[in-house]
Amino acid sequence: MAKERIDFEDAQVRDTYRHTASHILAQAVKRLFPEAKPAIGPAIDNGFYYDFDLEHRFTDEDLLKLQKEMKRIISANLPLERFELPRAEARKLMEEKGEPYKVELIDDLPEDAVISFYKQGEFTDLCAGPHMESTGAIKAVTLMNVAGAYWRGSEKNKMLQRIYGTAFPSKEELDAYIARLEEAKKRDHRKIGREMDLFAIYDEGPGFPFFLPNGMIIRNSLEAFWRQEHARRGYLEIRTPLILNEALWHDSGHWDHYKDNMYFTKIDEDDYVIKPMNCPGAMLTYKRRMYSYRDLPVKLAEMGQVHRHELSGALHGLMRVRTFTQDDAHIFMLPEQIKDEIIGVIDFIDSVYAVFGFKYHVELSTRPENAMGTQEEWDLAISALREAMEAKSMNYVVNEGDGAFYGPKLDFHLEDSIGRTWQCGTVQLDYQMPQRFDLSYVGSDGEKHRPIMIHRVVFGSIERFIAILTEHFAGKFPLWLAPVHVKFLTVTDRFNDFARELAARFTEAGLRAAADLRNEKIGYKIREARNARDSYIVVVGEREVETGLLPVRSSKEGELGTFGEADLIEKLQREIATKAL
Repeated sequence: MAKERIDFEDAQVRDTYRHTASHILAQAVKRLFPEAKPAIGPAIDNGFYYDFDLEHRFTDEDLLKLQKEMKRIISANLPLERFELPRAEARKLMEEKGEPYKVELIDDLPEDAVISFYKQGEFTDLCAGPHMESTGAIKAVTLMNVAGAYWRGSEKNKMLQRIYGTAFPSKEELDAYIARLEEAKKRDHRKIGREMDLFAIYDEGPGFPFFLPNGMIIRNSLEAFWRQEHARRGYLEIRTPLILNEALWHDSGHWDHYKDNMYFTKIDEDDYVIKPMNCPGAMLTYKRRMYSYRDLPVKLAEMGQVHRHELSGALHGLMRVRTFTQDDAHIFMLPEQIKDEIIGVIDFIDSVYAVFGFKYHVELSTRPENAMGTQEEWDLAISALREAMEAKSMNYVVNEGDGAFYGPKLDFHLEDSIGRTWQCGTVQLDYQMPQRFDLSYVGSDGEKHRPIMIHRVVFGSIERFIAILTEHFAGKFPLWLAPVHVKFLTVTDRFNDFARELAARFTEAGLRAAADLRNEKIGYKIREARNARDSYIVVVGEREVETGLLPVRSSKEGELGTFGEADLIEKLQREIATKAL
């Protein structure tokens, strides 16, 4: 196997390869730290990890030592030998080896289970497999970092140490991956957010972001674009309350499927929920009046703030927070309108992503185990999503069992400038909530009928979308989103009045202009402006005052030469109007 070409595009092959690397890590840990108790070590996206119970805290120096030991194990080309034991014998083996976590895993298996192990040299691990034939099959491996992880993901259990690593079939592929990681670190929205003063998260509110003035400019620009595009397509904007009675969440079905992620409060001795979703509010808004079939589709859009409980260890800048704003919309429609409305939403999402230069792929997620409704309803909904995709001649991947509890969905996964993907847009087709809320319309026959509903988002979460844009553009936003369009930097304070007047005229022209009038060296001012990703920088000195010609530097393209004031204003206005990338 070690000599064969490895098809790393095949997910199963990739997981087998990296799972083998995780066993090599566990063997290395047991060699250098015999008292360590291994827990689990699966392959994951982009690598693998293994959890250990050990009093000694792993350091960066330890990771280097472990990596060297892993290379020795790989060089030894130890065969991975599978064997099976009855449950009782398997348990006894792990007890004798002093492996309490493996014993606990065995205890969870049926009495009549035949349990598999893999042996490599002196190391034996409880494992279902599969694995590569030998340790020598692993060509390039590195350890990344150490993190804490509760055993079995529960805060009630012991905190273990999780060592992350990755493996590739060649050093060249590993080096390219590490280079992408380094680029991702440079683009980290938390780092850029601090440098550009976009947002902050304080100890007083973990997971609850504060948007600062520069961040609000980006956010408000996105929301204005969102409102403009929705108005063009016949959506009606609503806003629903943050807090609603607990009974509503039982009616919607969220209580049975989502209560562990909710926040609660009491008002006048009654139980209330701080909303984790916007859809129940949209149901009540639709239900306030009786619609005719001639009125449908009714499209209700909402920039709705929601709150969801996330474990502290899962929080990550704006990517994973406890409160965020979804750009929700709910479309209530006739059965015969389903296909056209789904196509309309697909076209809408496509047009928005094109503005930012995003490529994407689509996944069709089908019925989960905890689904509401009949199989017939789910089959109809899944078929409608398929038909819409096929009518658009769009490729998609089926993601079995990952639909929402009330309906199947199309998920849009964006690809950013360094090849990472992010799930943002969603189109969900729902037969269930109109039933649960007893929604109706008057048909052409004068009788009441049940509407069908689409839930959909384009950005997904405004907060998360801003984080994705920040990393995609490395903070150098398209001009229409940028906090500062142009900044004038004075060489000395003798030119402050001229710079101040320039900034005022550019502001009057509808541009976001600023002047740095501090008594600092010009080199320092330029470095700070670049660090802040100000879109255009103009240094103002004697020559600029005398000639009126402005030397312009772009954050994206470098030095652009000199412009007259009117020409520069026109250039920036045109760039904003066209939403140029």
